[in-house]
Amino acid sequence: MNDQATDAAAVTMIPPPAAREQDRREARHGLGTSLPPAEAEAKVLGTHPYTADLWAEGLLWAAVLRSPHPHARIRNIDVSEAAGMPGVRTVVTHADVTGDAGLGRTVTDRPPLAADLVRYHGEPVAAVAADHPETARLAAAAIVVEYEVLDAVTDPEKAFEAPPLHPDGNLIRHIPLRHGDPGATGEIVVEGLYRIGRQDPAPIGAESGLAVPRPDGGVEVYTATTDPHGDRDRLAACLGLAQEQVKIYVTGVPGALGDREDLGFQLPLALLAIRSGSPVKLTATREESFLGHAHRHPTLLRYWHHADREGKLVKVEAQVLMDAGAYADDSAEALAAAVSFAAGPYVVPNAAVDGWVVRTNNPPAGYVRGEGAMQVCAAYEGQMDKLAARLGLDPAEVRARNVLGTGDPLPTGQSVTCPAPVAELLAAVREAPLPALPKDGPVEDWLLPGGPDGAADPGAVRRGVGYALGMVHMLGAEGADEVSTATVKVEGSVATVLCAAVETGQGFATLARQIVQDVLGVDEVHVAPIDTDLPAAGPGGRGRHTWVSGGAVERAAKMVRTQLLQPLAANFGMSAELLSIADGKITSYDGVLSTTVREALEGKELWATAQCRPHPTEPLNEAGRGDAFVGLAFAAVRAVVDVDVELGAVRVVEMAIAQDVGRVLNPRQLRARIEAGVTQGVGAALTEHLRVVRGVVRRADLSGYALPTALDAPDVRIVRLVEERDVVAPFGAKAVSAVPVVVSPAAVAAAVRAATGRPVNRLPIRPQAAVGVPNGDG
Repeated sequence: MNDQATDAAAVTMIPPPAAREQDRREARHGLGTSLPPAEAEAKVLGTHPYTADLWAEGLLWAAVLRSPHPHARIRNIDVSEAAGMPGVRTVVTHADVTGDAGLGRTVTDRPPLAADLVRYHGEPVAAVAADHPETARLAAAAIVVEYEVLDAVTDPEKAFEAPPLHPDGNLIRHIPLRHGDPGATGEIVVEGLYRIGRQDPAPIGAESGLAVPRPDGGVEVYTATTDPHGDRDRLAACLGLAQEQVKIYVTGVPGALGDREDLGFQLPLALLAIRSGSPVKLTATREESFLGHAHRHPTLLRYWHHADREGKLVKVEAQVLMDAGAYADDSAEALAAAVSFAAGPYVVPNAAVDGWVVRTNNPPAGYVRGEGAMQVCAAYEGQMDKLAARLGLDPAEVRARNVLGTGDPLPTGQSVTCPAPVAELLAAVREAPLPALPKDGPVEDWLLPGGPDGAADPGAVRRGVGYALGMVHMLGAEGADEVSTATVKVEGSVATVLCAAVETGQGFATLARQIVQDVLGVDEVHVAPIDTDLPAAGPGGRGRHTWVSGGAVERAAKMVRTQLLQPLAANFGMSAELLSIADGKITSYDGVLSTTVREALEGKELWATAQCRPHPTEPLNEAGRGDAFVGLAFAAVRAVVDVDVELGAVRVVEMAIAQDVGRVLNPRQLRARIEAGVTQGVGAALTEHLRVVRGVVRRADLSGYALPTALDAPDVRIVRLVEERDVVAPFGAKAVSAVPVVVSPAAVAAAVRAATGRPVNRLPIRPQAAVGVPNGDG
């Protein structure tokens, strides 16, 4: 394959990384090459600075007291014993919060510290700063809170009739989507009830922060946030400060899936620093991390799929109920995605979908990769399997007869104007060779379900193959103003990018370097550290920094390029457009001018600032209709699993994925993002479930919450990438991380159905759901 795709559609088979690199042109830099991350070596060696590594003179340590109840009235808070302990500098409660704003990424309905009520288990009530972390913990435990325990509403179905849990009520949003003929019916109708559990982002790196008071009464916060300007604005409002009195410094982010955007962690830290007049540091324990940040929305879904006898969809009916937990956060947006994508990447002439998201006394839910889209994908793909079984058709064939394409409408009425190569993606995973069956090798070499030393009986193991298709939206939706600003400076032959787009592991810092290298032909490009003195770039997630921030960097770099080329072109009586930059050289179309970029830049200092803002969207109306999304990305996954039908143990043998990526910007980085997304999806399918019993989180640690390890990670085969550029996106590239997370759980569930004959209507899949009559290969 050429290193850069043409404007026409190009389908790319993905060979092993070494072979792929040989196929690309010999290049040191630029888009289309596997430029390694600048910080990779430091991270491997352990020298990359994370917040947990920071120190300050006169440092105090913080601890937070959290509610042991999911719902209770606070009658009194007595901090006298804690405040009197040796080494304790200050104790804060809601009475110390001087601002009148609340917390929340989209809806600010959460008190910074619980005031009259606690609404979920683990809600922050008070915080302590002391000269030693253990002293701080002991002092927090010594705070006496008098609670009047109230009945907790933990069943979202009961939230509709329950007394209001919040002044804004229990119903956050209802979307009644109607599309086509409401009276339409199909000859074949299949029904299903599906439940999606509470997946946690479970960041591996410690959640930590350092706050330093300012002489003007403000505060500086060093933290691993993905939205520094949003954090600054919300902190200032909660603390009753002017925005210029709060400054956020972004430290190294050890991965982020939305959980780094919860100010419930940062606000007590900043408040303690202001009250104590000293720097204060807080590093959360694993339990605090599970209790403190937002999780994926648990969801209950009921579906009816109508089809004709050829398997063509006639109508999709669905009821989607999402549990937001105690506060709204971005739940309204998650519901919009769930309702809009409730029929999946299929042509559906008629649809009736009702979606609700409600408050309960469960832990708050929020943004996690593919929010809303992942939950409905598991349900509509379960329905497609049921439809195939009812008609006696191959599950992949039923999908193939209904796939969405460019120009088709979504049930919201929005036309799919971006490339939608769903048929090609499905064909790619169908055509990929299946892995060898265990019986083709020696018994002692079998990898049985249950781990390397699993107790499975080989005679009870059945193999299943399952398919799933899915989609996600890119950028914000429903009128969100997506804008980013970037500055590119060049001094001599060294370029610097200034942009507040946070590197969370998605590769933006590397992409920014590649863009500048590509546009300006320079080798050495640095990305400056991020703080809120830079113009805002917005939060991470949904591929927005590749699109919006990458677009801003490209525009700024092109402006610098014009500044560089115009004087040269003028000397030869031509326009700058007749000059090109390639391989570090500037040449004219006729070869008269030829010089190196280094020579042209010598003694010069050039810079430019630019913004990127995609085309606007609109909120869904009262009938769930509207052009709510900027762009869409698609994927197809084929899962192969081995199931012990006696024990219910499942081993994922292989995940074959074909994905719509628009354009490959960094092959190695893209491969890593897809493999990581698939693995996260497998975790959601099989192991990841934060147990909440009557509102109380149980076993909030990594022994109770089972993340996939390297031994659990499946063999991920990227069988095809479709590089059909989205003409409205900078570089034509699409987001790649979220869609594998969305589709992989549904594919694993489909494969377990094929192996066991069981319905498998709950994620994560419980062992008893995988015990049944086998119908797969053994």
